[in-house]
Amino acid sequence: MQPVDPRLLAIGDYTYDLPAERIAPEPLPNRDASRLLVCRQGQLTDRVFRNLPAELPPDALLVFNNTKVVRARLYLNKASGGQIELFCLEPVAPHRALEQAMQQTGSCTWRCLVGNGKRWKTGAISTDFTTPDGQAAQLQAERAAAEDGSALIQFSWQPAPLTFAQVLSGAGKLPLPPYLNRQSTPQDDVRYQTVYAQHEGAVAAPTAGLHFTDAVMEELRQRGISSAQLTLHVGAGTFQPVKADRMADHAMHAEPISAEAALLRQLLAHAPRPVIAVGTTSLRSLESLYWLGRELHLTGKLPELLTQWTPYQENTAAGEVSTETSLQTLLHYLTDTGSDTIQASTQLLIAPGYRFRVAQGLITNFHQPESTLLLLVAALLGSGWRKVYDHALAHDYRFLSYGDSSLLLP
Repeated sequence: MQPVDPRLLAIGDYTYDLPAERIAPEPLPNRDASRLLVCRQGQLTDRVFRNLPAELPPDALLVFNNTKVVRARLYLNKASGGQIELFCLEPVAPHRALEQAMQQTGSCTWRCLVGNGKRWKTGAISTDFTTPDGQAAQLQAERAAAEDGSALIQFSWQPAPLTFAQVLSGAGKLPLPPYLNRQSTPQDDVRYQTVYAQHEGAVAAPTAGLHFTDAVMEELRQRGISSAQLTLHVGAGTFQPVKADRMADHAMHAEPISAEAALLRQLLAHAPRPVIAVGTTSLRSLESLYWLGRELHLTGKLPELLTQWTPYQENTAAGEVSTETSLQTLLHYLTDTGSDTIQASTQLLIAPGYRFRVAQGLITNFHQPESTLLLLVAALLGSGWRKVYDHALAHDYRFLSYGDSSLLLP
């Protein structure tokens, strides 16, 4: 049977009716009290998330995305008193790498979305703020250039020794998903982060991980279920709607990923036992590692950017590389370069027609209609995704970022 070419898919075939009242506006009082819909080889079972450890294969390896959401939404004032909103999307100068950009002191340039931009023609805007350790500080911004629906913004601040991470922590607000239609609250500062978040850089949470508690993590350890971590800094593009009729005309956003040698060794040692991704970001990262290693094996070069159609190129079958060989190639590369971390950006689109190389299961929330995240679920479950979503809708599951969870084991 000829595999589906995702470029020919019509996004209108991957939709369902999501009533507004089914979108969870707030988190539940307890993270692990969320409901859990288990789909095991097409059979559906209703559980609660704190039951997750008992539902997992006992020899599973869970892979978590340890990115941390930054307070990327800023409100600065013009000299005349009008307020301008800036949403920091990605660093431009002097560093493009997020980890370095967050540690930049004194000044930097970022690409930002600008709210009320028509009211800000020229001149600097600023705001006074207090750092987390109690210092009085000021942030100033100037528009450097317009850029495809966004703008390059030059930031400077005093005291200059502050890092940009400290600036955002003091002056910024948490960027909640646009469909929540509300400002962030102190509760969101805690609940829109996973309990295992480490590396600052995301502007949206890896929401599948929001259900995990220390108690759930401890039970996983007691049951002998292994875990590993990687980092994908979730970008605002995760909310980007698919506007094209065919996927061939949809441009996937790029997001930076990093994976340490320890993860690669874990994946190699764990095979052929199941690897389960905690969230679509972890799954895309794991599969991206395969394609990065494949390209390195075939060409001798590690791509800086993995493009969205790489798995679907006509020459892919001719260049088939095993998962073991791909991961081993990445490990050898780290040894040869004296590095400990694979770093790249990925635009990987996982859609029906994709063949999974690393992950065998997924823990994830319920996603928006006509989204690339729903395409990923459909790639994993086939037409069974409709059965899962129909069941969730019929049984009052809560949807999207603060909604309920699912465990998908094809």
